[in-house]
Amino acid sequence: MTITPLELLAMLPLILVGLTAVIVMLSIAWRRDHLTSAAITVVGFLLTLVSLIWVYGYTFPTELGEETLLPRAVTSLLLVDGFALFYSGLVLIAGMGTAIFAYHWLEGFNDNKEEFYLLLTIAVTGGVLLGMSNHMASMFIGIELISIPLFGLVAYTFERSRTLEAGIKYMVLSAAASSFLLFGIALLYAESGSLSFSVVGQSLANSSVHAPLILVGLGMMIVGFGFKLSLFPFQLWTPDVYQGAPAPVAAFLATGSKIAIFAVLVRIFLEAPIAHTDGLAQTDTLLVVVGVIAVASILFGNLLALTQKSAKRLLGYSSIAHMGYLLVTLVAMRVDAQLAQVTIAIYLVSYLLASLGAFGVVSVISSPYRGDDQDDFSAFRGLFWHKPVLALVMTVMLLSLAGIPITLGFIGKFYAILSVVYAELWWLTGAIVVGSALGLFYYLRFMASLYSRDAEHADRYTGPEKMTLGTVFAAVCAIAVIVFGLWPQPIINIATLTMAAVN
Repeated sequence: MTITPLELLAMLPLILVGLTAVIVMLSIAWRRDHLTSAAITVVGFLLTLVSLIWVYGYTFPTELGEETLLPRAVTSLLLVDGFALFYSGLVLIAGMGTAIFAYHWLEGFNDNKEEFYLLLTIAVTGGVLLGMSNHMASMFIGIELISIPLFGLVAYTFERSRTLEAGIKYMVLSAAASSFLLFGIALLYAESGSLSFSVVGQSLANSSVHAPLILVGLGMMIVGFGFKLSLFPFQLWTPDVYQGAPAPVAAFLATGSKIAIFAVLVRIFLEAPIAHTDGLAQTDTLLVVVGVIAVASILFGNLLALTQKSAKRLLGYSSIAHMGYLLVTLVAMRVDAQLAQVTIAIYLVSYLLASLGAFGVVSVISSPYRGDDQDDFSAFRGLFWHKPVLALVMTVMLLSLAGIPITLGFIGKFYAILSVVYAELWWLTGAIVVGSALGLFYYLRFMASLYSRDAEHADRYTGPEKMTLGTVFAAVCAIAVIVFGLWPQPIINIATLTMAAVN
């Protein structure tokens, strides 16, 4: 089997981000320099982002005129289309933000700093691979490629007992997820004789006698994805991992890792008849199970967040709830796949910007590294009077996560409710409304503390606020949340165009 030049062109983003990891590794072997490693990482991600745009718009001449490059299958393992490029772009933005936040954070770290960027580039490579996956083998490789480097990233400051504990817990969670995924894949292969998403989907559509085996396999895969996405009841130690992990790593865990894994889950739902109105009656049971997990995740994540006193734990429970909102939209895909895809795309953009900015503020406040991150609520009390830019950024991010109008988060929540209302899933609509009301309480409570007059802790901040690159990146995320909240049409257009050709 040969790969044509056009297929290589379609794979250019994956090649570039993989090459970035190799160059970072070689630069470390040649000469250790923190700035060089960080710069190579950020520039590599930027070039890969540019290549996504170029690949999407590339045309080549044929006998019948000009033809677009996409969609293009690269063997049976990868499918490069607008869907793949869109989610690859989100993962790259998450990786770039993590690298920027980590640079200043690592300045106070007394051990080797450069390996952080090597692990990060490998994880982002896995995320890009997941966006392009169209086969169980490439999906599993992508999941492991994004998960294994995160073992090292979560436990990077291993001299802290809390960080080491978080690394061990994340490793156990990932091992459990991989076990369920592999067992589910084995059952699907036993029935269909193939690992291709489309063939497995056809087997589910045509199977009558052995349909339960297919459904059990899909069910076990959903359990594996539940661990990876921190869905109830598989969230287990997720808030502990968020709290113990370095703040920049927690930012990538909440954004890049979850976006990549959710993207491949959406692809599976699209390839199988689960996502279509002509699906089997047996798949209704599977959709009900997914819906119950979604509702439980929304309620559990929001209720547990009400009692938190740590910013990272609060954002961790918040991420559980937001994954529940997205899972609700996935269930609604059965009625209108196109609307559900656009909704998921818009929601993930809003979630990416808000979570990246919120964790970015925690990273900047905790920079440079000097032990435990400043994630307790007391570290943020009265922040506006000492670091107004960071306080305003965090305010915008919390408003967006809460789904308040004039933010992109409101547009995402609006589309999520629209998709489930159109599908007439009223119990799921009620779950979104109740979850949003609960979330509003703890988001606004945290936001209000940013503006309190707290003379007792005024000595925490000395000197004027420094505009580091991390602060600038977080501010850009906040501006984007407001701008696209007021004028969402560009995001809607991009989401509609990139999802148009997906089945």
